[in-house]
Amino acid sequence: MERLGHSARRLLAASGVPDPGPLSAVADLWTATVGDAIARVAWPKRFARDGTLHVATVSSTWAFELSRLAPEIEERLRTALGEAAPSSLKFATGPVPEPTAELADSSLASGPAISEDDRDLAARLAAGITDPELRELVARAAAASLATSRANGTFC
Repeated sequence: MERLGHSARRLLAASGVPDPGPLSAVADLWTATVGDAIARVAWPKRFARDGTLHVATVSSTWAFELSRLAPEIEERLRTALGEAAPSSLKFATGPVPEPTAELADSSLASGPAISEDDRDLAARLAAGITDPELRELVARAAAASLATSRANGTFC
């Protein structure tokens, strides 16, 4: 009896769909290879016939920035995958999967605890902003910045 996976691969190949093996190998190692921050905003999408890995990004800004980092990412992929590594990378805006629970819970998702003193100072700093929504966003950002600065010992 033949396994279902073999039949599915044969049918997909017959219809012109490329083997998912190489893309699957890259996807399995993507986060470990590029890091949590990049994995949140970019995900491998498909291999072209010439071996180029097309990577979807959440924005054109990320596509541009990651294009500049392509040689470093390519080297990391070569180290991790050997001959199965892509020949080159191409970044473009496209759908990126939601982060896994592991990524969502990582230290990148949260910063140091924000104290009431940080919140009060941030509210005073943002008090002159007339738009209430913008004032709240600026106050939250300022409070987070103050907490981070204090945690890093760069502000007293």
